[in-house]
Amino acid sequence: MMTNRLKKLVFVFLILSLITSCSDLQRLSGNGTQEQIAPSPFITSEVSSDSSNTPDPTAFAKEEITQTHAIPPSHKVELEDAEWWKSAVFYQVFVRSFFDSDGDGIGDFRGLIQKLDYLNDGDPQTNHDLGVNAVWLMPIHPSPSYHGYDVTDYYNTNPDYGTLEEFKEFIQEAHQRGIRVIIDLVINHTSTQHAWFQQALDPQSPYHDYYIWQDEDPGYSGPEGQKVWHRASNGKYYYALFWDQMPDLNLQNPAVTREIYQISRFWLEDVGVDGFRLDAAKHLIEEGSEQENTDLTHQWLADFYRYYKSLNPHAMTVGEVWSNSFDAVRYVRNQELDVVFNFDLARSILSNVNNRNAASLSNTLTFEPRLFPMGSMGIFLTNHDQDRVMTVLMDDESKARIAAAVYLTSPGVPFIYYGEEIGLTGQGDHRNIRTPMHWSAEHMAGFTSGTGWSLPKMDYPKKNVQNQLEDPNSLLRFYINLLKIRAQSEALRSGLLYPLSSTSTSILAFARVSQNEQVMMIINMSQQPQENLILRTGEGLHPGRYQLKAWMGNQVDTVVWVEQNGSLRDFEFPEIIPGDGVLIYQFIPLIED
Repeated sequence: MMTNRLKKLVFVFLILSLITSCSDLQRLSGNGTQEQIAPSPFITSEVSSDSSNTPDPTAFAKEEITQTHAIPPSHKVELEDAEWWKSAVFYQVFVRSFFDSDGDGIGDFRGLIQKLDYLNDGDPQTNHDLGVNAVWLMPIHPSPSYHGYDVTDYYNTNPDYGTLEEFKEFIQEAHQRGIRVIIDLVINHTSTQHAWFQQALDPQSPYHDYYIWQDEDPGYSGPEGQKVWHRASNGKYYYALFWDQMPDLNLQNPAVTREIYQISRFWLEDVGVDGFRLDAAKHLIEEGSEQENTDLTHQWLADFYRYYKSLNPHAMTVGEVWSNSFDAVRYVRNQELDVVFNFDLARSILSNVNNRNAASLSNTLTFEPRLFPMGSMGIFLTNHDQDRVMTVLMDDESKARIAAAVYLTSPGVPFIYYGEEIGLTGQGDHRNIRTPMHWSAEHMAGFTSGTGWSLPKMDYPKKNVQNQLEDPNSLLRFYINLLKIRAQSEALRSGLLYPLSSTSTSILAFARVSQNEQVMMIINMSQQPQENLILRTGEGLHPGRYQLKAWMGNQVDTVVWVEQNGSLRDFEFPEIIPGDGVLIYQFIPLIED
């Protein structure tokens, strides 16, 4: 039974969801006006010993410092698009494991450049590229660790990956293909080897307050029960949430905030990146033993949002807020981040695909997107900190296709983790989840001509890009086809989702509806064929008579009637839907005589 308090919370969030939906409908009707960034008060940016002061970002900005059918060709994202991320598909890359250009066993910027045409060659007429239009690079800064999340120099690149000039060349080449580039910005903590921390060990140093210190161990643990207070060589205790080698920065210190602003300006203006993925965004500022989603963290991010938008209104941030959706949505509702990852939705997709539970997944897909403003929900399956998709789905390629179809046709901004599209596996230790990309069946999976920093998976002779590009029925080809469909469909990129009820409990069906287009998804989540299927919905569709144009699946000869109130009444689908089948149809209006 729900408590009264919980009932009230659910009621409040449902009201918020309805408000969001109404706002989205207004935008779809063309009557909405562009939202303005409301100014918020800022305390002067004067450096002082009062750690409650926050720099004025606007002032600081002024300082120097299956069967598919032919679909129309898509157009690459124009780089001047104001809110380009809302229609983007991101590809997450661990540079160390992507492609090694010089045989030293470590992926590098030159390797990225050589493989850009695999991600998107800039020509919508070709069919050998994946078709993404944005990449997220995991940390590229100098670091003593293989993963790079303990940064030692925010103004340079990891020498294992190449020079800053080579990285700028990569950005230029990516932009020429219509690919945006965002990088991991790790501002919650640094490495203990960073010069700031080394100087901070001296209590008299101006860098001492760049970190969080106590004379005695406060005694409390982290959110996961981990040790967070660590004794330094100076006898004092410093706060490090994730690891004793990654001390947390004191973002309540205005001098530290100035440093972060300067760093972000450097990468946006001097280097030319298009935005940032903010690591550990919910942990930025602690309030005593409260260590996540604090009010001070929200305020800091709102100020930072104002600052980077003042530098470049087209710059974006996506935040790692590994919390429930109700906590996560606050970061995008209040203009603190442009996009936030939805971990609840990712977990639900994989769980329900594994269990073949169409009804539960339909409920999730109906509820979750309505919590988030349009284009602000990052949708994904797994990332670099989680067991890989194919492992979670027990190496079942049919389930992997269903999971891909669900998240790549649902509302949200998709993020594909490198290798997901060819079925890479991995679990447990993070190194096993970040192994080299499989490019071919050759030595070291075609990743390097030398000895790789890590070995590829044993199945690379079968699971590799070259083989799957040559196989029209491969998982990679399925991803390519899905992304081509998404790229040319306004409804799949920006439309609202309306669930379609079905006479079969095995069918997941929904419509995506935008101002100018309607698309219907029918996914058979069972292994058994389904026939005599009847679909219904009580709202949301544009009234009229339509034919169905097959984008994925067989062409069908039928007429769909949508009532004046937007309802679809007892539409009988004329074909048998194969087990694990994924069908996509566009509504084509019939011209009345």
